[in-house]
Amino acid sequence: MRLRLFGTVGLTLLAVGCGDGGKAPEGLDNEPVQQSLKLTTFDDCSALEQYIEDTATKQMRANLEQQKPGYWERFGRGTRGGVVFGPMPAEDSAGGGVNAGAGGGQAPNDSTGTNNQVEGVHESDFVQNDGTRIFVLSGNRLYAHRSWPAEQLTLAATLEVEGWPREMLLDEKNRLVIVSQVALSLPGTPTKVGGGVGGGMVPVADMACYGFGCGYYNADSTKVTTVDVSDVAHPTVVDQVYLPGVFNQARRVDSNVRLVLSDAFRWPEDVKFWVEYSEDLYKDEGKLTKTLDALIVENEKRIRANTLDQWLPAGRHVDADGVTTALPTSCGDFYRSNAPSALGFVTVASLDLDARTAAPGRTSLVAEPGTVYASKESLYLAHSHYWWWPQPGQKDFTYLHKFDLRQPGRAVYAGSGTVEGTPVNQFALDEYQGVLRMATTVTTRLPEPEHQDWWWGRTTTASRVTTLGVKNGQLAELGRSEDLAEGERIFSARFAGPRGYVVTFLQVDPLFTFDLSDPAHPRKVGELKVPGFSTYMHPVGDHHLLTMGIHTEPNGGCCGTSTLKLSLFDVSDLANPKEAATQLVGEAYGWSEALYEHKAFNYFAAKGLVAIPFTDYSRSYSSYENYWQGFRTELRVFRVDLAAGISPVGAVPMSDLFRTTGMPQWSYYYVPDVRRSVMADDYVYAISDAGVRVSKVDSLQTPLVTVPFPVSTP
Repeated sequence: MRLRLFGTVGLTLLAVGCGDGGKAPEGLDNEPVQQSLKLTTFDDCSALEQYIEDTATKQMRANLEQQKPGYWERFGRGTRGGVVFGPMPAEDSAGGGVNAGAGGGQAPNDSTGTNNQVEGVHESDFVQNDGTRIFVLSGNRLYAHRSWPAEQLTLAATLEVEGWPREMLLDEKNRLVIVSQVALSLPGTPTKVGGGVGGGMVPVADMACYGFGCGYYNADSTKVTTVDVSDVAHPTVVDQVYLPGVFNQARRVDSNVRLVLSDAFRWPEDVKFWVEYSEDLYKDEGKLTKTLDALIVENEKRIRANTLDQWLPAGRHVDADGVTTALPTSCGDFYRSNAPSALGFVTVASLDLDARTAAPGRTSLVAEPGTVYASKESLYLAHSHYWWWPQPGQKDFTYLHKFDLRQPGRAVYAGSGTVEGTPVNQFALDEYQGVLRMATTVTTRLPEPEHQDWWWGRTTTASRVTTLGVKNGQLAELGRSEDLAEGERIFSARFAGPRGYVVTFLQVDPLFTFDLSDPAHPRKVGELKVPGFSTYMHPVGDHHLLTMGIHTEPNGGCCGTSTLKLSLFDVSDLANPKEAATQLVGEAYGWSEALYEHKAFNYFAAKGLVAIPFTDYSRSYSSYENYWQGFRTELRVFRVDLAAGISPVGAVPMSDLFRTTGMPQWSYYYVPDVRRSVMADDYVYAISDAGVRVSKVDSLQTPLVTVPFPVSTP
């Protein structure tokens, strides 16, 4: 098993507190928050290369300076501050024809698709459904099913996908756009690639020998494969595009697909981010300091010797006839911000499926990846202000960049702005009638008491809703609400028309309601406290919210007994929200992917049903066999009635498929737990990496058909 470097040169000190009077090494001072934010293009390719190398040198130096003896002492910390240097383990968001049968006619009357945040803006996922067909990505394959009539669920075809398939989008013209991670030997690409933010350069097993070709572990590029699925039994690849960068998210509006890719700098192979450890070296602090200084000088020489083609390798396009065309980098597509940012690139790649060209439009920003939100006409990228190290009095700030999506095949820069605080996820942003509403938690770092060693630092928090609009090329603040819930932070947010909803948490779950009808004066109008917290909110009609979250005992805090909870809130009177119904799910050890992934939450308005994946186990087992007796993974289904509340319907069991897949093939990206669902008329489909199973709503425990997937083996 080979090892390669996969990670980034980041600063682990962003989360720690520093004493007063600390002084940074020369050239590494904190930069002030940029309130007049803007993006500018580069005059030429040499300017882009210079900027990349300057930024890379600064980040490399910051990483090595932290490893010097006494670095942390100047901030009131012990030598090396307890930070572990050197290698650390990696861790880690029609056609085909069917016959009418017992399930109904040629298609169901109603069915569910991907749970999209914005109507008409389709989000990518590893499952796609159009009512009569269900497509699933599992392992390195696409599984195409005929799913209607439900009693005739069958696997119609499989298609091997290069690399590690991540997600896909299906449009109305039978085009399936599959996104996978691949490790490419692009011209000039060294093997050392940074990915993400923080954590240092990290060695990760190169498992090119195992399972799915290790597209994730070795990934440095994204492949977009367009498949014609007009005939579900014979999916045909019609287009392939390879682009540098790691897939983040994708959206589709009509025939326009937008992919957000993130890419860290492709460091020269011989750049090193720590010195070779020896006991003698680490005992002699003077020698260690000189060794690190020499390594900084040598690394900079190697960085400056890198060419732009090595920093930014070309992609390629392969058409239906197999003709390959290079997709070189265009320096004019790159923007830089006048605000400090962590190392990396973010690219919005635009593909027009109706007018496909060899060169998809690309707009790139030299910055770290962050939160992505898209409406039908706009896409927003949000990333944090980059403090080189924390100091008392600092606040969190988010930099926002807006791109206009109305031009097919292109994302046009529209303006930038700065907002206090950080969003919890994409649902904390929403555009309505040209106004962006954003819910943020503002963290402020406090001075430490004298002689008190608070290693992680002391902070206080408050939350608010801010409105913004484009004025003279900038995203300007239009208004902001009062600060909410001091000492708590936002766990979920949702906007619906002129209304907004925010949930914070410390020991109870305050649901705050907002009137946003006047963008200049967003205001909190109501508040309700109940035990626990919600991590996802789903509008039901105009006056109710269906939420997914955790129930805790009122005095249990974060660490008391907890269980999953579905709640129905009546918000018809914004000033007086009410918890109309609640349903606890499972026991103390239950878990659901729907807690943090909205695509796992499936609300079927036509039938008043909600389905969530659920996994639980008993801790009474004393052996491997007993563990399996206590383990279960299933799809839980509930009925939601605005008058009667929430009631259990039953569960589609999937534990048997989980057990039979065989442990040697498991990895963190191969999860036989039930993860998604599809509902069509009176039928429910449960989906995992192990297969698809369908049951009728009135007899969920008795599956009608099960289609297992073959287990991928090394």
